[in-house]
Amino acid sequence: MRFVSASNPLTIGATRRRATLSLLAAAVMALSPTVWAATSDEAVVDLQQAWELINYRTPAAEREKKFEALADRAHKVSEAFAGKPEPMVWEGIILSSWAGEKGGLGALSLVKQAKALYETAIRIDGNALDGSAYNSLGVLYYKVPGWPLGFGDKAKAREMLQKALAINPNGIDPNYFYADFLVQTEEPQKAVAHLEKALQAPARAGRAVADEGRRTEVRQLLDKVKGK
Repeated sequence: MRFVSASNPLTIGATRRRATLSLLAAAVMALSPTVWAATSDEAVVDLQQAWELINYRTPAAEREKKFEALADRAHKVSEAFAGKPEPMVWEGIILSSWAGEKGGLGALSLVKQAKALYETAIRIDGNALDGSAYNSLGVLYYKVPGWPLGFGDKAKAREMLQKALAINPNGIDPNYFYADFLVQTEEPQKAVAHLEKALQAPARAGRAVADEGRRTEVRQLLDKVKGK
């Protein structure tokens, strides 16, 4: 059996380096793979795909906990790529989705965090992700209660959603959410054109699950508007 001699500094140094590398490897393995993506784009794609599976392929009873865990991952990504708007937008989307599943007053702190993330992303680059920060912020403004409980504001919602449409006029999400806003504000006939446009939106690369799920939501809202 070979022992390490305390009198051999080279052997001791090599042993210490191996131990340090082992600890580092263990630490990396313990962290979410999303955080260790090579680029912010790859990290965002990981978050998108995880969100899609939870939002569209996970039973309702399980979604709140899964969104909570994903929100933690998303925050680590935002920290790892500080100053990049795309991770901020997706952290906001995930927080908003978690809030939607959570419901009640307990969701307000989550949507306030999401609002701050969208606003920061817009200040950095409102065109990032085809204007998704404007779109997502607009959704919050019309879905969150108004004063004194929340910050909901229909006028601001319209402004944000229209800005998103100006950036991405043919996109499925901005057309769907603007249509949903029009239905919520009792302008259903104006919503039809946007819903039909959403159904004609081009497929998004790597977003098949999201496209399928959103088209289902578009058709459901269109049927509702047409009274089917």
